[in-house]
Amino acid sequence: MFASGCEQSAENGQPKLTPEQVSLGFFQAIYIDKDVQKAKQFVAADIAEVMDHYHIASAVQRHVLGLSMKQVTMSIDEIDIDFFRKFTDDVTVVVKMEGLKGGRKWIDDRTIRLHKKGNSWVIVEILPEKGRIEG
Repeated sequence: MFASGCEQSAENGQPKLTPEQVSLGFFQAIYIDKDVQKAKQFVAADIAEVMDHYHIASAVQRHVLGLSMKQVTMSIDEIDIDFFRKFTDDVTVVVKMEGLKGGRKWIDDRTIRLHKKGNSWVIVEILPEKGRIEG
């Protein structure tokens, strides 16, 4: 769904995902598909190892992301690169999520840092929250 229209990598014929697509793919795997294995393809090895420890998506939501939600919709709220994307190897992406937390409407966001490895972007850090919570 989110990978359509992406560039093709000349090296291996695999789609080359943008930082936005990697970010949304990760959060979709955890919050919508509830598939930790699917989410691990978007993260660095150390984060994947932590996710393995928790096994299930609801535990990853609670302990890794610090945000348990249901019926989530998400979008990119902010990204710190634009024109210079081709010249940078690190980006920060803010993903805005709307859904239900404890049965009540909730809007929150999570900030992640991605690093470019070869032609691919991988999530290397889930940044601590700054306390910007709406409800």
